[in-house]
Amino acid sequence: MNYTLIVSKHDQASMTMTNHLKEHEGFWVSQQDINNNSIFESQTYPNVKLYISGESLLYLEDLDQIDFWKGKLSTYVFLSKHVSESKIPTLTCHCTGNYGDNPYGGNPKEIAVSYPYLQKQYLKQINNVKSAVPYYDIVIEATHHGPTSLKKPVLFIEIGSTERQWVDTNAASIVCNCLLNVIKNNSKGYCEKVGIGLGGTHYPIKFNRLLLESEFGLAAVATKYDLTLIDEDTLKQMIAKSIENVTHIIVDWKGLGKEKKRIMQLITSTGLDILTI
Repeated sequence: MNYTLIVSKHDQASMTMTNHLKEHEGFWVSQQDINNNSIFESQTYPNVKLYISGESLLYLEDLDQIDFWKGKLSTYVFLSKHVSESKIPTLTCHCTGNYGDNPYGGNPKEIAVSYPYLQKQYLKQINNVKSAVPYYDIVIEATHHGPTSLKKPVLFIEIGSTERQWVDTNAASIVCNCLLNVIKNNSKGYCEKVGIGLGGTHYPIKFNRLLLESEFGLAAVATKYDLTLIDEDTLKQMIAKSIENVTHIIVDWKGLGKEKKRIMQLITSTGLDILTI
């Protein structure tokens, strides 16, 4: 598998991670287009390229037009800032998609392609070195925002939640090192069991624990606030748009709220195994 790390010149966390990759991981510019968007390569990581864009990461729906790997199988990993009203220092990762409209990029009611194994291994890797970033919460987020229409798998890896964390060179180095270690050691490349997640909050602690403590990987995850938007078409997208075969639907039983009866009827019709947590 090949990987393209996507960063934005207008994203402070993006650029802090970019500086680490250039200064400590041997990434050097190999190509530059007329808009001064640059592609970097590294001899240490021959299956990784770094793309620096002048646009917002949430709206890069045209990346497939750039043939980074000459048609070979590849994945997009977006290195991004994380913003939250709580301002809690947080390291997050998630796949992308919109269950309803698209206030933050992508297309309405469109789910991007996910890579459950990559997310799982990154979360485990960075959780294992939590002592190196002791002031940060480490958690996945539910599926949200763009881009949504890319044909290759998408994973967002974020540092947040304020400017103080976006320019934290230690956090940037830990995040980059964990990601590159996962890429370097990604020989298996898939989870034996993969679920889509339904219910819970935007920071789904039960699903987070499942990734760390079980054999499960996760594709798309929808919060209890998204459940009114989940219909048959959206559910089919959540199941189909994973680079790995989805085997289960995993529900946060207490986190289904008023949609519990309808959601349980809807998912039973899929024929997939249902796991409640």
